[in-house]
Amino acid sequence: MSDPFDHDDEVFGAFAQLVRWRRDIRAFRPDPVDEATLRQCLELAHLAPSVGLSQPWRFVRVRDRERLERVIASFERANAEALAATDEEDRALYARLKLEGLRDAPVQMAVFSDEQTTSGRKLGARTMPQTRAYSVVCAIHTLWLALRARGLGLGWVSILEPEAVHAACDAPQAWRFIAWLCIGHPEPAANETPELQRKGWERRLPLDEVLKTL
Repeated sequence: MSDPFDHDDEVFGAFAQLVRWRRDIRAFRPDPVDEATLRQCLELAHLAPSVGLSQPWRFVRVRDRERLERVIASFERANAEALAATDEEDRALYARLKLEGLRDAPVQMAVFSDEQTTSGRKLGARTMPQTRAYSVVCAIHTLWLALRARGLGLGWVSILEPEAVHAACDAPQAWRFIAWLCIGHPEPAANETPELQRKGWERRLPLDEVLKTL
């Protein structure tokens, strides 16, 4: 069977556009997300590469308001600490940034890595156990791209206390918290330029600044 993607410029062009338009979304419309579409995107995420085919990702969808409020409280504490620790010259800009969609996105989801999974029989993870977490990140990125291809947006909230999220989700001790995801229809529409770049927080580095040849 021949490779269906061998030298396919049309597919590459569509993929390149998808990557450019994948953005970290912080503001969402209240419209509900179609459940079949969400399931379809999660199915693609479940095809992501994983060390030893261990598939350590564990997606926990949080609908319970009390649990979500505990996560929001964690964000508020962590964000206040981050603001206080920010250089004084950047503090005003930081305070103006919208950094989460915890109150807006119709779908809220925690993602964990099962650090004691028996799937994969520890292949590759015996010497580098952190590759389980890397595998989970691959699944998250696959989900990010799949959602964007369906006109949806994803926001990754990292200003959180892992132990607080772990407790709010009643996660098993062996599960390591990796990410909190906010999913929904972006508001305003998605933009090719990262929001932090548009707001003047940071610039995108040229490739040559991060590429080294030995």
